[in-house]
Amino acid sequence: MIVVTGATGNVGRTLVRTLTEQGHEVTAVARRVTPADTPPGVRAVAADLAQPSADVPSEGAAVFLLIGGDLMMAGDPVRVVAPFANYGRIVLLSSQGVATRPQSPSHGRAFAAFEQAVMDSGTEWTILRPGGFASNAYAWASSVRAARTVAAPFGEVGLPIIDPDDIAAVAAATLTQPGHAEAVYELTGPTPTTPRQRAAAIADAIGEPITFIDQTREEARAQLLTFMPAPVADTTLDILGTPTARERSVSPDVEKILGRAPTAFADWARRNASVFEQVM
Repeated sequence: MIVVTGATGNVGRTLVRTLTEQGHEVTAVARRVTPADTPPGVRAVAADLAQPSADVPSEGAAVFLLIGGDLMMAGDPVRVVAPFANYGRIVLLSSQGVATRPQSPSHGRAFAAFEQAVMDSGTEWTILRPGGFASNAYAWASSVRAARTVAAPFGEVGLPIIDPDDIAAVAAATLTQPGHAEAVYELTGPTPTTPRQRAAAIADAIGEPITFIDQTREEARAQLLTFMPAPVADTTLDILGTPTARERSVSPDVEKILGRAPTAFADWARRNASVFEQVM
């Protein structure tokens, strides 16, 4: 049995489906999840990782551990990881920032503490460190549908953001296949793209022109603070505006694990075009 936490999110939802299609017994854990949110045969458990729950299995073949923003900043890593110490394997979804922003209180130190708790758990472990997610573009959906506009800061700064489905595919492989013990994988897309280029890719996907609007850092920060803690917002903007050489680089790890190149943003946009193409 494999437990997937964060089972209703952009990575977890695909991971649950993938593991189920592969024939694995899966328990889907999220704060708000019902059987209607999961494929047939998947056990749905509504639980908060900050509060140990008897409904979450005490042992299993493997667990995919996803740490949300509020838990990342305020949770006790050892307490969160401890319930999974009797599992055969823990795969932790961490952040590239552990390596590239070690002094950041969010992407660096907070995730590093969870990584250390996993490494000290006594259970076989694998760490996944993705960069930015292609699905962050969902934040543009309402403005694209309403006015065919995208507002973002640092419009000409390119980063190799990753399709969450690729993260899910890597997670499925590391949860179920041998050869990944004590491995740390950095996950990126196939090439850097700028916010302006990503807006153009969405325009191509929906067959409609989109106007790109340059935001200031202050405007973008105010928007981010509506759904993430300030330390997370500030480090996010640092990465978007002044990425390190490593944050700009394409990692070989997705291709090494999956045997194929990572998915391009344009392909992600075409697959998710319906989110953006409501008639004005």
